[in-house]
Amino acid sequence: MLKDKVAIVTGAAAGIGEATALFFSELGASVVALDRDGEGAKKVVARIGANALAVTADMRDRASLAAAVDAAMARFGRIDILINNAGIYPRQRFLDLTEEQWDEMQDVNLKGTFRMTQLVAPHMLRQGAGKIVNISSVTFFVGARLLSHYVAAKGGVIGFTRVLAKELGEQNIHVNCITPGAIQTAAEKFFVTEEQSREFVQMQSLKRRLQPIEIARVCAFLAGPWSDGMTGQTLNVDGGWILY
Repeated sequence: MLKDKVAIVTGAAAGIGEATALFFSELGASVVALDRDGEGAKKVVARIGANALAVTADMRDRASLAAAVDAAMARFGRIDILINNAGIYPRQRFLDLTEEQWDEMQDVNLKGTFRMTQLVAPHMLRQGAGKIVNISSVTFFVGARLLSHYVAAKGGVIGFTRVLAKELGEQNIHVNCITPGAIQTAAEKFFVTEEQSREFVQMQSLKRRLQPIEIARVCAFLAGPWSDGMTGQTLNVDGGWILY
């Protein structure tokens, strides 16, 4: 249970972030739903009720993230959990990839995680405890055509997780990572064909599509007391695509 805990979930307006925000509220946590889609975040908070706050922020903009963290502290007085989930997923052939596209991917998916963590960690340090969960991707382990910029950023998230676990562990801050596989979300139709969706299932040991709630449950495990003996770890949730 996450009763009396305060959690910030980035990218909370849809997909994994939405499922995590809703599930955490069911487990008793107060939730700060952060997304650049402010209206989407408000809709998620409306489903939760009074024990939640919607904040609009862009992972590329440190000032907006700082304002979001300040709003969370003003409303709830503490931050116990950070779920670094926000990210983008545009596809592009490597030889056609521009430096601007590369930089945007790193800025959102990797540097955004750095920014958010650096803003939240001091509050956890003052409290003497905290749980940080970073969302990477199984594509780091398998590689993925058209996603060189994405895979590079998500690999960086895993490395970032390991270093932070070392640096912050003495202060009782746990930092772990999840590598989701092919998760079925509403936005999937914009970048995955039906044929590709069927291929995902064939590559998995579990012959069905994975849902956002299945990542949310692992986020809850890493955010709660059940994982108190773990830090610096990467948990793969991909239906048995990669076995290690």
